[in-house]
Amino acid sequence: MASIAASFCLLGVLLAIYVALFLTGDDSPAGARRLVTRNRISLTQIMPISYEAKIRQVPGVETVMAYQWFGGVYKEPKNFFARFACEPESLFKIYPEYRIPEEEKRAFQADRAGTVLGRDLANKFNIKTGDKITLKGDIFPIDLEFNVRGLFDADKNEEVMWFNIDYLWKSLPADRRDFAGTYLILAQSAEDGPAIAQQIDSLFRNAQVQTRTESESAFAASFVNFLGNVKLYLFMISAAITFTILLVCGNTVAMSVRERVREVGIMKTLGFTNGEVLGMILGEATVISLLGGFFGCVVAWLLCRGVAANAGGFANLEGMTLSPWMWVAVIAAAVVMGTAAAIVPALGASRTEIVEAMRYSG
Repeated sequence: MASIAASFCLLGVLLAIYVALFLTGDDSPAGARRLVTRNRISLTQIMPISYEAKIRQVPGVETVMAYQWFGGVYKEPKNFFARFACEPESLFKIYPEYRIPEEEKRAFQADRAGTVLGRDLANKFNIKTGDKITLKGDIFPIDLEFNVRGLFDADKNEEVMWFNIDYLWKSLPADRRDFAGTYLILAQSAEDGPAIAQQIDSLFRNAQVQTRTESESAFAASFVNFLGNVKLYLFMISAAITFTILLVCGNTVAMSVRERVREVGIMKTLGFTNGEVLGMILGEATVISLLGGFFGCVVAWLLCRGVAANAGGFANLEGMTLSPWMWVAVIAAAVVMGTAAAIVPALGASRTEIVEAMRYSG
């Protein structure tokens, strides 16, 4: 049972990772309306700030904001979290789900060196409104000091820091200013999204810097592609686990049957039929697999909670969980594979003649 639980625990975690990375997006009304425009070549390549005004004129665009990943180090390299430069006047229009006191919002917008943090992030590092924090640059060769002007609450992805992109520009040499790594766009409706993406990319098709526009959820999932063909890796690992589970279940049941051949002979002597013996052995394998699958799901659920709590907003992993349908799928797979693996040894045991069973010495 422990072997089966360990195997299906890993299978459950892999399933949860796959769903979080490739099937889960921001299902909020605003999330469905958000689009991201980046350099067509690579996310690491910047775009001119002049693109913002042109994107704003595309029909169906409600608002647009330039933003840039800053990176940097907060105290120690292990303290990783998302750090974005943005346009403060547009931030809360594009993310209306951010809940923040009005006075803190105004203080952030009025202070070029101001920053706002998700409450989970602030609690994690014991940061309070009014504190000063410093990021040591790595991508950009500058160190920036910020005034914490507010903390916001959100239903998800609170481990993020936003600050004024103008502060970043003014801290860089003149020839490295006025750029954007990405543009975040809020469409007037979710239905307008595909048409807007197509129009934006067509607008810059003949420009020196071409663009790629996609939904926010697709953009988040694209980060996973930087790690390689993750879907293939997950499939190969899952296939190996499934094969291992079949071997574990089959070997366990086969050993159990071999140890009790004489018991099978005694049962047949007492009147048990081949079908009844077969049913008992398969039933035992099914129950063991069922319990193993259940306990494996329990451990997988705990592991998923741990990953979600420390994901730092990476690629939707903060929403990683073992949902009810995953519990059903994993436990059902455990029952099916456990029972299937037991069929051959169970059939062999049920067909054993009484004389042969009584002669068996183990």
